[in-house]
Amino acid sequence: MEPTFNKMTPAGYHAIEQEIESLKDQRPHRIKVLAAAAALGDRSENAEYTNAKRDLGRLESRLRFLNKQLQYAQVVQPADNDKLDIGKFVTIEFMDDHDQLTYQLVGKQEANLEENKISFTSPIGAALANHSTGDVVTVSAPNGNYQVKIITINHD
Repeated sequence: MEPTFNKMTPAGYHAIEQEIESLKDQRPHRIKVLAAAAALGDRSENAEYTNAKRDLGRLESRLRFLNKQLQYAQVVQPADNDKLDIGKFVTIEFMDDHDQLTYQLVGKQEANLEENKISFTSPIGAALANHSTGDVVTVSAPNGNYQVKIITINHD
């Protein structure tokens, strides 16, 4: 079975690198906390030891996950054309109420609605991808279909 590559923006790749470095910086402290808790005695009834071991395990698990994300990352630079693709910003108008929103199309690991970042694999991201300014696109969402019009596409 061939590996599946995770498309992401350069900024998304860099954010994962930064999180990995932060976790690596935290590791020695977590190990010291675990060792100090282990020195308290009987580990079977030692809540500090159990919690420290769980915390270190979560850190190690997150590190493995993030390293795999980078191992299979495919950093995508936005194409220099008028089509919407990963890394570009799009302003859309919802045809039902004429509300306008601006999103950045990103890899699925980077998606964050609070930051107006939508995944290219989400229903709206998949519907908008490879379309141009002025296109009206039908989005197939779990709660039904709706239409949006692409108002602008920008590189930044």
